[in-house]
Amino acid sequence: MVRAARPEEHAEVGALTVAAYEADGLLVADPDYVHELADAASRASHADLLVAVTEAGELLGTVTVVTPGTPLAEISREGEVEFRMLATAPHARGRGVGEALTRAVLARARELGARRVVMSSLDSMKSAHRLYERLGFKRLPERDWEPVAGFWLRAYSVDL
Repeated sequence: MVRAARPEEHAEVGALTVAAYEADGLLVADPDYVHELADAASRASHADLLVAVTEAGELLGTVTVVTPGTPLAEISREGEVEFRMLATAPHARGRGVGEALTRAVLARARELGARRVVMSSLDSMKSAHRLYERLGFKRLPERDWEPVAGFWLRAYSVDL
């Protein structure tokens, strides 16, 4: 089940996000990024913070849904919704958590009246790219960018 994160879950959501990024070796280029990943409460105050949970309430994953012009927006423009920091708990990988979260982003974007969803991803995240492409995302190379020297993010989009 995917739903909005509750305030009492923010610390756990932050820890899960950091653990997922660390498990994939994604903090090497920018070790300070860990602070932004850990601060789920701040993300929730500026964006929609969603979580995937089991029926028993166990946290399996999270994603941040961002609108253009807000503090967490990176590549979104008017009429678009962006998602960031999609993370699946290392122990929950391979269970469809990432797909459920991505589908929830698409549903939320439709609710917000967006015409497109955009996101950025490291070139090395091949399994995530396969998921996004299966869901209709296409490369958006004109929005590729380099937040830290030598650390390129590849942009993707899907029209709704």
